[in-house]
Amino acid sequence: MDKPAKSKKQAAALGFIFITLLIDITGLGIIIPVLPKLIQTLIHGNLGEASRYAGLLTLAYAVMQFLFAPVLGNLSDKFGRRPVLLGSLLGFGIDYLFLAFAPTIGWLFLGRAIAGITGASFTTASAYIADISTPEKRAQNFGMIGVAFGVGFIIGPVIGGILGKYSTHLPFIAAAVLALLNTIYGYFVLPESLDKEHRRPFELKRANPLGSLLQLNKYPAVLGLAASLFLIYFAAQSVQSVWTFYTMSKFGWNEAWVGYSLGFVGLTVALVQGGLIRIAIPKLGKHRSIWIGLLFYAAGLILFAFATKGWMMFAFMIPYALGGIAGPALQGTITEQVPPNEQGELQGALTSLASLSSIFGPWLMTYLFYRFTKPGTFFILPGAPFILGSLLMLLSTLLAVRSFKRNTN
Repeated sequence: MDKPAKSKKQAAALGFIFITLLIDITGLGIIIPVLPKLIQTLIHGNLGEASRYAGLLTLAYAVMQFLFAPVLGNLSDKFGRRPVLLGSLLGFGIDYLFLAFAPTIGWLFLGRAIAGITGASFTTASAYIADISTPEKRAQNFGMIGVAFGVGFIIGPVIGGILGKYSTHLPFIAAAVLALLNTIYGYFVLPESLDKEHRRPFELKRANPLGSLLQLNKYPAVLGLAASLFLIYFAAQSVQSVWTFYTMSKFGWNEAWVGYSLGFVGLTVALVQGGLIRIAIPKLGKHRSIWIGLLFYAAGLILFAFATKGWMMFAFMIPYALGGIAGPALQGTITEQVPPNEQGELQGALTSLASLSSIFGPWLMTYLFYRFTKPGTFFILPGAPFILGSLLMLLSTLLAVRSFKRNTN
């Protein structure tokens, strides 16, 4: 195949991967506004009780994904990315149908468990991007994941809020339809990215969280950078888990203002990862992009912690969003250290790390918020989770820089 034709084919495949991830995130965003009300209805309880179940549902998904992401990553190294990605999309569609028609809270947990087991869309999409990207374009192409996340979180909650006015179940049905249509679309359009000569046999000892993480030992530079990436995931839980509670408690925001702020987060993330990284990473290089981005993350989190007015949260989102140049550069650097037939395993291990942060991060961050805001506490500090997040970002920076030095020696 000549170079222009190959480039055109790669661009079409990247376009499909972007649409796949966008539909995934939009589907997730659609259900956010109505999930609390659905849980309340099923448990016949109040919002506080519903929040406990919501946390447990997140935990069920994260645990299943932690356990099964390496399995699916290894399967994609044996059978190719296409069947695993399509199976993941089908699993999400089934999950949303469970959520839409669940007669009891137990059915919600079953649906979330299925989604966690099959939820390899980001794992396999990342391996797919690594397969078809040249080394110099890999980091920028990983930025598409952030763009999909940002755009999906702008339009998803809006659609969910509108549909939720008519029925609590309608947003879940819409999310299921999107996922299932995406599966059908992918079946007819998505090409395979991993050719047969780059595949390898499935090994059970490598297809588990511990086994896949131990495999990273073969690549010393990867191990340190993966630890750095884990700290980024964990630190980000301070925003994901506490944002609503913090802004409502400190600034008296209502649900609408929380929604506006999340939309603005999505917009800034999309602008940085869709546009800025294509300029910044080639100019700065991947290594400098990583530590500069991590310092922006740390600065944004500490500014959140000590904001005194609501408008400041919008202003401080800008340095925080600029930190988004670090993630794609870090992923691009990690994938360069691993051969093509182990990219699925690598992405499975990285997804397990993200899931591990989703298991413990929300618990720790929400506990810190509770501990430093409860009546009678010796020191009121609602921004404590953001302070911890900032410290973790600084530690991530040190780990990344240390890995760079080891790799060059």
